[in-house]
Amino acid sequence: MRFSRTSRAARGGVWASALLSIVAAVNSGAAGAASAEPSYKPPLALNGTASLMWRAGDDERVIRLTDGGYKQVGSAWSTVAVDVNNSFQTKFTAHIRDGRSGADGIAFVVQGEGPRALGGWGGGMGYKGIHDSVAIEFDTYRNPKDPDDNHLAVVLGGDPDHPAVVGRTGIPLKDEPFRARVHYDADATRLRVYVRPTTEGAKEQLVLDHEVELADRAGIDRAWVGFTGATGDLTARQDVYQWTLGPAQS
Repeated sequence: MRFSRTSRAARGGVWASALLSIVAAVNSGAAGAASAEPSYKPPLALNGTASLMWRAGDDERVIRLTDGGYKQVGSAWSTVAVDVNNSFQTKFTAHIRDGRSGADGIAFVVQGEGPRALGGWGGGMGYKGIHDSVAIEFDTYRNPKDPDDNHLAVVLGGDPDHPAVVGRTGIPLKDEPFRARVHYDADATRLRVYVRPTTEGAKEQLVLDHEVELADRAGIDRAWVGFTGATGDLTARQDVYQWTLGPAQS
């Protein structure tokens, strides 16, 4: 064991402060602004095809991982590394659409390789080859080893061909936006992933429940968190917005 769990309480305040600064910068914006270019540099590292946009008709910022082209790959990481020895919860809305078959999907990733990490296109979903990582993929295309074209998986070591656990969901992951919640209980080393439609009053569904120690898998106590996405011979626009991230009770 590379860390002492008794030190979590002492570190929690700093960790929470860093995360709140990420959320404030990503979601803030000047009311009525129309430009796709942000007026400041947010605490995000954008790689490949990833960009920061304005949501159409709204004042909300959107992380666009792919914009409808072929063989695209993008990643967006918080430039503030977070202590993954602590419990946390993240929520976001994703919208995968406007392409041929809506391929390939996106992932929420915890990784220890740095804010410039960028993996493979197509079925690599932007995280393939990021070896020190835990990815939660939202997969919208059936590659040869996939169960279908609408599933979630926890993937370790940047190897999407061998997921640690796969879960099917009763809601579509493409065409319509969906809401996701990821909860990590550091004391129990449990990772749980929930999804629901964005319609008012919709109930969330537990899709994945997996035991994993994030710090060990990321190879570092303070890891980078964010999103990856990719296309191949089929395409999609893949957006993430309404992203919040903060400490959670174990």
